Amino acid sequence: MTANLFTDHLGLAAPILQAPMAGSQGFALAAAVCEAGGLGAIPAAMHSPESLDAELQALRGLTARPFNVNFFCHVAPTADADALARWHAVLTPYYRELGLDAEAMPQGPGRTPFGSAFLPVLAAHRPAVVSFHFGLPAPELLEAVQALGCRVWSSATTVAEARWLEARGVDAVIAQGLEAGGHRGHFLSEDLTQQMGTLALLPQVVEAVSLPVIAAGGIADAAGIRAARALGAQAVQMGTVWLCTPEATTGALHRAVLQSPSARHTALTRLFSGRPARGVVNRLMRELGPMHEAAPAFPLATAAIAPLRAGAEALGRTDFTPLWAGQNTQGCVDVPAGTLTQRLIAAWHGASD
Repeated sequence: MTANLFTDHLGLAAPILQAPMAGSQGFALAAAVCEAGGLGAIPAAMHSPESLDAELQALRGLTARPFNVNFFCHVAPTADADALARWHAVLTPYYRELGLDAEAMPQGPGRTPFGSAFLPVLAAHRPAVVSFHFGLPAPELLEAVQALGCRVWSSATTVAEARWLEARGVDAVIAQGLEAGGHRGHFLSEDLTQQMGTLALLPQVVEAVSLPVIAAGGIADAAGIRAARALGAQAVQMGTVWLCTPEATTGALHRAVLQSPSARHTALTRLFSGRPARGVVNRLMRELGPMHEAAPAFPLATAAIAPLRAGAEALGRTDFTPLWAGQNTQGCVDVPAGTLTQRLIAAWHGASD
């Protein structure tokens, strides 16, 4: 399998892939990328089957081109009352500061893992690609997706994960370097010392598997695209570059941070979901430490943060906002997503000259 998987087989002008970004995008961004010749993506982690169906209908109303639907594959945790109580105790002073009722602190998951309820939605829309984060779903669910004719991709953050995915029949591996914004896709080990940057991870994955490898993490411009291609990537997936486009749903405060010097300081944090994810350092991360042990299992940390985020943002502050971003924000600019896609497509072709 070659880069034709992305160009000939998917009809892309170049293998420029928009990373799915739950909470920062909807169908408008994906459609703009698709129409410009790249591969747009819809993040499903915050959708129910019904809302995902509506999202894909809206996308279909704007483009007939191929797209990617992305799902999380985490195992939904059992709520631990003691763990949640410890987390709520940590957050209570912040609730009081903002005049919020700590006794009414919400609970519940903030992300939905892939399950059989989503299969009818996929059957109705037949996306060209279904991608997964945190591994793969159960074998019977994976087989059901493949039976629909969808190509299956998944993220790997180590060579061992890439080999694991290849052994289970994926069509391409997304090599997610440590620079990438948002949630880490690791699933075989929680040991973050095993995580590598893109330039170290990518060539090792390319050598280890016989599948097409997609580079992700820290790629924001033509120079990054050239580097990824030189190291064997057959496609590049970028997320942060799209966050300031008009089609993204990134909030105004988040956009302002991304275009400020503060965006140069990012860190992995468990505070906003319970699982390591990269974002710009803010007050909560500084004061609690980004990996505070009281944050409950993913995704149970999310609910209690939401009122704090809303309260602070109403005051023009990002103290409790998950400012997801990769380590390289220099390509994050306020231009239409279609224009940006065309620039990146030109950069890919320029890299091949």
